[in-house]
Amino acid sequence: MKNLFQSLLILCLATWSGLAQETTTTPLKYTASNKGKFYIYWGGNRGSFTNSDIRFQGADYDFTLQDVKADDKPKGWHIDYINPARMTIPQTNFRLGYFITDKYNISIGVDHMKYVMRQNQTVSINGYYPNQGGFGEQLPNDKVLLTEDFLTFEHTDGLNYVNTEINRVDDISKLFGITNTDKIQINITEGAGFGIVFPRTNTKLLGKERNDQFHVSGLGASLKAGLNITFLKHFFVQAELKGGYINMYDVRTTSDKTDKASHDFFFGETIIVFGGIFKL
Repeated sequence: MKNLFQSLLILCLATWSGLAQETTTTPLKYTASNKGKFYIYWGGNRGSFTNSDIRFQGADYDFTLQDVKADDKPKGWHIDYINPARMTIPQTNFRLGYFITDKYNISIGVDHMKYVMRQNQTVSINGYYPNQGGFGEQLPNDKVLLTEDFLTFEHTDGLNYVNTEINRVDDISKLFGITNTDKIQINITEGAGFGIVFPRTNTKLLGKERNDQFHVSGLGASLKAGLNITFLKHFFVQAELKGGYINMYDVRTTSDKTDKASHDFFFGETIIVFGGIFKL
């Protein structure tokens, strides 16, 4: 019995020593677990929009422009992205998130897109408004030319999609032969979001005074997928493709609160952001 007890004691000590040595030589990597981490990122986007029917309503007018085309307003690579006094001029993306599990995180952010109606395009119109033909706009067959005197319409400061997202992140570093993910880690991410649209719409309509005020104008929903490359545990660059639907049912067009516009459309974004991930 004494020999058996001694043998068991020696075996336990040997096992403990082996585990301690393994823990010392192969510590758990920082990037092996995400739960409890925060992340923040900042970057830019290019946007695209489907054609939309835009309805304008007021005390003495109610008309709809059909299949109106619009574009974004890119700044390109520019110092304004990191200039605090001019950060709202480019098209930008900001997000702050928290990992509730190793794979899932929730976040809040703003997609600062820009929507600019193409000037001088020809569109079909139905409805009525005062002084028809007095803005150089009227064409045959119920069509109008969107002259600057008739209408300018932009969400340029901006088409602000303020949203919350739930995202999933999966480490695919092994597919590229990467073993030390604390040096470099490659992840794929997917997510879904929902939020409000809070634009500052720049409009000049029917010769009325220009309007440019922030206003909650509608709702949006979106899906996205992206590729994330994390360096040295804490720093990352991420590229995303994002698409969604926006319904702007209450757009301010003049200083008169009875005047409004409404339209809905699908949007797409290509996004590049830079960020950090950390535990508090």
